[in-house]
Amino acid sequence: MTSFPDLTPMAKIEVVIDGADEAAVRDLFLGAGASGYTAVTGVSGFGHHGQHQGRLLFNDRASLSMLITVVPMEHAGSVIAGIRRLLENRHGVFFVTETYVSRPDYFA
Repeated sequence: MTSFPDLTPMAKIEVVIDGADEAAVRDLFLGAGASGYTAVTGVSGFGHHGQHQGRLLFNDRASLSMLITVVPMEHAGSVIAGIRRLLENRHGVFFVTETYVSRPDYFA
């Protein structure tokens, strides 16, 4: 594992879900102590459920979204547990990576 002087290690959590589930993931992030998130709508990809086009068909709930947050390591476990529960009955994937930030107070 690489260490960067003057940078603080944190957890980056990315969740790709149906647009209809975006609010649930947002609430989960904020309820677990995240100070913010980034939402990317109209995500394209290919996976277990076939090809997903990024264009919006009729509304933002008919496409995929990706939500990204960065949290202190001590908050990551509760976010991960919540996402696992959420995805038990829904389509979606999530990724957790260690990242480093220069302004940790932005993520506290």
